[in-house]
Amino acid sequence: MNKIEILKQIALEAGKIVKEGYHASKEITHKGVVDLVTEHDIKTENFILEKLKKYFPDHTLVGEESHPQSDNDSYHYDKAIYIDPIDGTTNFIHGIPYLAISLGVWEKGEPVMAVVYNPILEEMFWAVKGEGSYCNETKLSVSSQEELQQSLIATGFPYAKVNQGIEYRWVIKCMTNILPHIQDIRRLGAAAVDLCYLAQGKTEAFYEIDLKPWDVAGGILVLLEAGGKVSNVHNEKFDFDDKSIVASNGRVHEQLLGYLELI
Repeated sequence: MNKIEILKQIALEAGKIVKEGYHASKEITHKGVVDLVTEHDIKTENFILEKLKKYFPDHTLVGEESHPQSDNDSYHYDKAIYIDPIDGTTNFIHGIPYLAISLGVWEKGEPVMAVVYNPILEEMFWAVKGEGSYCNETKLSVSSQEELQQSLIATGFPYAKVNQGIEYRWVIKCMTNILPHIQDIRRLGAAAVDLCYLAQGKTEAFYEIDLKPWDVAGGILVLLEAGGKVSNVHNEKFDFDDKSIVASNGRVHEQLLGYLELI
């Protein structure tokens, strides 16, 4: 079994844990004022870590719930797998089916393999660098829309919004700038899903602030292999250290950037 098939199998098996938890009562812990974690996040991540240690022994494993976090983290490794056991935990808790297990394999600063799996909707997004991206067995391609005014844009809100600081003001200002110039905005609550739906052509662009590598490491490759573009708000190559991420079908990217505040 090749490496991408191993990743897909791990995600499928982990998905059983997530699906079982989705329909069960949950013990909820607060990592922050509105940042939540359940026993299912931890159980799923532990399962994934054990599997990955066996099949990817030379990769650093960076999991949302297990990786030591500090404000000084750069998250750069020669070979790493970035793991989000349940991207969209708030949706998971509330019974909203937009969530995913996200596995992104990066080597020397570039994404090389990815699996983003929603076990509730049974959507398996996956990609290998240079080989295209897929949802289950259907090859993906970004939207052909070229006009921002006709574009559906996805976004998200940072946990830091509760402090009403710079992140909060950035979100409000950007939405004020953008709304008159697009078709509409969607906020699904899971960045990995947002990136994959963008790759699928369901939306034309996505932007957000204050995301972590495990939120986007898998979805980025799925999008790039579908013909999309990813940058920071300065239209520079996206890096895990960046404060912002802007992703699109490539056709409305510069138009969208014109309405986003620099940060």
